[in-house]
Amino acid sequence: MNALITVLYILSFALFIIGLMGLTGPRTAVRGNWIAAAGMVIAVVATLLTPGMGNWLLIALGLVLGTLVGVPAARQVKMTAMPQMVALFNGVGGGAVALIAWVEFRSTDGYADEPLHIAIASLCAALIGSISFWGSGVAFGKLQELIGSRPVTLGMLQQPVNLLLLVASVTLIALIAAGASAELLMMGLLVAAAALGIMVVLPIGGADMPVVISLLNAFTGLSAAAMGLALDNTALIVAGMIVGASGSILTNLMARAMNRSVPAIVAGGFGTTGTVQSASGADQQRSARSTSAADAAIQMAYGAKVVIVPGYGMAVAQAQHAVREMADLLEANGVTVSYAIHPVAGRMPGHMNVLLAESDVPYEQLKEMDSANSEFGHTDVALVIGANDVTNPAAGTDPDSPIYGMPILRVTDARSVIVIKRSLSVGFAGIDNELFYDDRTSMLFGDGKGSVSEIVEELKAL
Repeated sequence: MNALITVLYILSFALFIIGLMGLTGPRTAVRGNWIAAAGMVIAVVATLLTPGMGNWLLIALGLVLGTLVGVPAARQVKMTAMPQMVALFNGVGGGAVALIAWVEFRSTDGYADEPLHIAIASLCAALIGSISFWGSGVAFGKLQELIGSRPVTLGMLQQPVNLLLLVASVTLIALIAAGASAELLMMGLLVAAAALGIMVVLPIGGADMPVVISLLNAFTGLSAAAMGLALDNTALIVAGMIVGASGSILTNLMARAMNRSVPAIVAGGFGTTGTVQSASGADQQRSARSTSAADAAIQMAYGAKVVIVPGYGMAVAQAQHAVREMADLLEANGVTVSYAIHPVAGRMPGHMNVLLAESDVPYEQLKEMDSANSEFGHTDVALVIGANDVTNPAAGTDPDSPIYGMPILRVTDARSVIVIKRSLSVGFAGIDNELFYDDRTSMLFGDGKGSVSEIVEELKAL
């Protein structure tokens, strides 16, 4: 039986890695997910075959309840709400690890007869898992707009309070590992870690949420790996380390795409939805030039190349299918169409890619930021749909701007820019977009889906 379990674990780990490799490209992502899911099924079966697993009725009940909640939630969630679901599900993973650590503490009488490294691994899992659960809960609240996206801070006390909570958590771990078995200490650890998770994420604004989601995902993976070490479960160790490592790499890449460091984001990010702040100090005196759907259709139909820049506004309006229809009409007219995707467009990594894939946009038309920026110089029309901060020239021109230094999509290199947006309102960073007042820019005010649909009708009439 032990040999069979070992073989099953090795097979599942191989499938995890092959599945993860599939996620590196949109064409293979779905297959990669299925392969990794098959690996997890095999890992679960191998774990259940382990002698002395316990109460089979409770295990079956847990599997049934999880399936009844998880499958309908995943199938019914709107693509615009996908970031919230990812944050929520990720938090549930961290919370599960924290609860398992608490159960281990109780079932071993405070790790009385456990080796020191087992106790430390379990306590670290409790700390990281609790941070992940509560931090993910705050991220969900911000994304769902149950909590305002603007940072909530204690001012100068924020970092001292966070440090105090971290020191308290580490001190409680040391006391418990040293032999103090009072359950109040374990509960204090979970509460301190929960407060730390909340206090770390609350000061981070909406603009940094994609990085936060990725970071908390890495935390959940690391907590699972630590719990796997405590439980001597190879599957948890390997799967947790894969999630932790890939999440950490993605977090670093996302932060670099915003020209920011992860410590700077954790220390308190930018991003508000409050008072409008001028990016240049003169925007309030400048006016934006408006256009119509008919003019936009004519500009694009008689151009050679059009680049579409999607943003969260497109996701909110559910305009991706109308955008695909518009692109098909342009291509039928001989226009070359592509899509410029910023790494942090939307509210989670890959958000725009998922939305466009849902409407069957050809993968080869999706251009990453560096590739897209090299094409804007010979683009006739750049059509921006709901993207704000990721196209704001202030990132390269205004040292006082909160987004200064963040790499952006250089849409102003195109011969003409059309921005579809409801108003001149600010984005997550809470500043005006200088793009709106550029001489090359025309504003098509209105709902994303409605405006694109109007352009589609005008294209059909040409």
